[in-house]
Amino acid sequence: MPAVDAPLSAGLLRIIEHLRTAALCLGLAAVPAPAAACSLSLVLAMDASSSVDHLEHDLQLNGLATALSDPEVVQAIEAVGGIWIMSFEWSGQRQHFLQFGWRYLEGAADAEKAAEELRSSHRGFIGFPTAIGYALGYAAVQMGRAPADCARKVIDVAGDGINNDGFPPSSAYKAFDFEGVTVNGLVIADQDTTTIDYYREHVISGPGAFIEVAADYQDYARAMKRKLIREIIGNGYASAE
Repeated sequence: MPAVDAPLSAGLLRIIEHLRTAALCLGLAAVPAPAAACSLSLVLAMDASSSVDHLEHDLQLNGLATALSDPEVVQAIEAVGGIWIMSFEWSGQRQHFLQFGWRYLEGAADAEKAAEELRSSHRGFIGFPTAIGYALGYAAVQMGRAPADCARKVIDVAGDGINNDGFPPSSAYKAFDFEGVTVNGLVIADQDTTTIDYYREHVISGPGAFIEVAADYQDYARAMKRKLIREIIGNGYASAE
């Protein structure tokens, strides 16, 4: 768990409450739970900050869709008996856009439907900074609204830069409920290791947390595929090429 900063101010607490309220209002209708036990609830959080141009946004969106419907990812989903999943994009302090809400994936048909929704999703916001702390807070609220209490809870944060707006990840970990939640990172790398180091030191958290690195946006689908398989299978993960 990242180190905790100074106590939160009254203003910051009001903003946190705004995040909770906003998350509860965005696509949190009750969904019937499957009969089988749930192995994984997975929140996907995609970077749409100002450092991501339109082409890069499309590469992320289509890369995530391609990875989610990949036959090996589908096999992993089937191997664990299905998963609960939802996806949103994030940027500034109050810019969180739901790509699809909680749904249960059991096999290829479910995964392809989710992938098609991703491909047809538009960009929610343009020109906002990188508020990773707020993205984590929003993701934690979404996780708390998962339709089933799954054996594993994972938040998957993808991004290409460090926090530069609002409270830092350490404050999010202090203010929101991350009990039993693993936060992993997918870093789109640049010419140095600044973002990788930042995610390793400040973003990832919880049991078995790890970072997957995409060499660039063209590499996003490959990196996301590996990441999804590792997250779905958990400790049974070996490799995915």
